[in-house]
Amino acid sequence: MDRLSRAEAQQRTRARVLAAAREEFTERGYRDAKIDAIAERAGLTRGGVYSNFPGKRALYFAVLVEDIQRAPTPPPVRPGRTTREALGMFARAWLARLPLAIDEQHSTARLGVDLLPEILADERTRRPYTQLMKLDAILLGLALEQIHPAAGRRVGVAETVLTTLQGATQLAAAAPGFVEEFTIVAACERLAGLELDDAWRPPYLPYIPGARPADEPWSPPAATDAISGEPARLTGDGVVAILGLHRVGAIEEAVRAAPAGADVTAVLVTGAPDELGNLARLAVADLCTCLRPAFPTTAGPHLRIVHDDTGEVAAAAGVPAVSDATETAIRIHSGRIVARADGFGACHAAASADHPPPGKTPTPH
Repeated sequence: MDRLSRAEAQQRTRARVLAAAREEFTERGYRDAKIDAIAERAGLTRGGVYSNFPGKRALYFAVLVEDIQRAPTPPPVRPGRTTREALGMFARAWLARLPLAIDEQHSTARLGVDLLPEILADERTRRPYTQLMKLDAILLGLALEQIHPAAGRRVGVAETVLTTLQGATQLAAAAPGFVEEFTIVAACERLAGLELDDAWRPPYLPYIPGARPADEPWSPPAATDAISGEPARLTGDGVVAILGLHRVGAIEEAVRAAPAGADVTAVLVTGAPDELGNLARLAVADLCTCLRPAFPTTAGPHLRIVHDDTGEVAAAAGVPAVSDATETAIRIHSGRIVARADGFGACHAAASADHPPPGKTPTPH
């Protein structure tokens, strides 16, 4: 029998730790779960667990990500043809995952009930989660705009829908049996017609440096689009933004400023990939699980999301060191980097740089 490579052995060990953590979290709940007990279940020492995960919270996030990735794909249904229908189906998909009053306190169905309390407990998770919720609202809002373009920006409506559903999630955990699914679905459907002052307001331009012209090769590594699950097309004309988890919401600046038909990709990076990287995966996957059955494929947001825990895509874009405050955007044309911008407003600057003719670099605004 062939010996396992070091990477394969480490992967198997991580899988054992995750399986043991899932059992411990399910049986005792997140709060009462112990690292020592997880180590014993996995047949490892306490240090063996910590060599694979930095702490209990990172393990919890990883277990939840694995569970949502393993969840069976719902049977195909006719997606919503109007924003009202789509929001109703989105709400149903969201509520279908909530624990029921009859579920036992410690069970697989209630494994995720400690997620938001744990996020609230620490500023290190609260701040990234705020930005990730902004990203979820952008994705949902863009999908609504694709169904009804004449309605204008719908991110505000998306924020209201997500606030309603997140509230239902918390009440389902704290007061089992209180949430009435049909009422919540009807409320979300009616939010489709909500009129808000939802005009897009670009960042204050005098404080934003323009994009710098460039002429550099662009050879990104293979990556997966977290929205569609398909390979991400990173070489098309458009904008690739490298965003730390404190700056994720800035991707809307690229979406709004980019020319029609341009590719826009948000590459999410973090200084704590083993913990916050999984939180980002969880937030995006949670949203997309409900988005896919509710909206037609053609109404998907014209935006790609790439999780770059290793920093390989960032390095290819000329960002060798990343943090949660990173904001760098590059403009791609004909397979080359033709403009770049860094810092606050980088997404807007790169996206609004003049579209160059072949062989030319863009003129920054």
